[in-house]
Amino acid sequence: MAAPDWLTARPVAHRGLHDRKRIIENTADAAEAAIAKGFAIECDVQLTADGEAVVYHDFILDRLTEGSGRLDAQTAAALAAVPYKATGNRIEPLAAFLDRIAGRVPVVIEIKSRFDGNLTLLRRTVEVVRERSAPLALMSFDPDLVEALRDLAPSVPRGVTAEATYDDADWGHLSPTRRRDLAHFAHVGRTRPDFIAWHVTDLPNGVPTMARYFGMPVLTWTVRSPADRERAAAHADQMIFEDFLP
Repeated sequence: MAAPDWLTARPVAHRGLHDRKRIIENTADAAEAAIAKGFAIECDVQLTADGEAVVYHDFILDRLTEGSGRLDAQTAAALAAVPYKATGNRIEPLAAFLDRIAGRVPVVIEIKSRFDGNLTLLRRTVEVVRERSAPLALMSFDPDLVEALRDLAPSVPRGVTAEATYDDADWGHLSPTRRRDLAHFAHVGRTRPDFIAWHVTDLPNGVPTMARYFGMPVLTWTVRSPADRERAAAHADQMIFEDFLP
């Protein structure tokens, strides 16, 4: 399907509009702050021990909460009782998060992955999204998840989150061949994304340039500086931003 116009109509607040102090990423307060400014929202989902999709970025709890250890070792109910370090918000199921937003702004949902072939989080996310008519899009770094979305949610805009190199420690668990295929977008024939979300410091690049040439919109992340913003304006169709107000 062609990506809808709303996908690039307004800047996208990275994990909601947060300030790292009073308003924490991927929380209800961050969502409400983005809505108040009229920004679209990007959020992340992780899988709980009982198969729920919750809104949180990291695989472990330590950075942002008073909890510790792997998020996927906890149930959704247990996570709801874990305090954040700097706010009264709690980790919410995706369903509650989207119901709170209630279609007031578009939401772009990144489905996190360990690149292990597990589709449980993907399936639960699709279940939640299917029950809602709000402007929603799904994306992932994992091409296997994006490929599965072709069958599981063909009417929902799907994208690939990507960058030009996969050399840092976060990608060390992937083989060199797999990392090279990701960087070269070798999966495009099977994923057939409706849009790309490309790392802003890797612009310009042949992959997003070619995508735009063929009419596929390009979002770019994470825009934090004037230089980033200039690069995004020149080489992408919309930015996913944080740490400033566009």
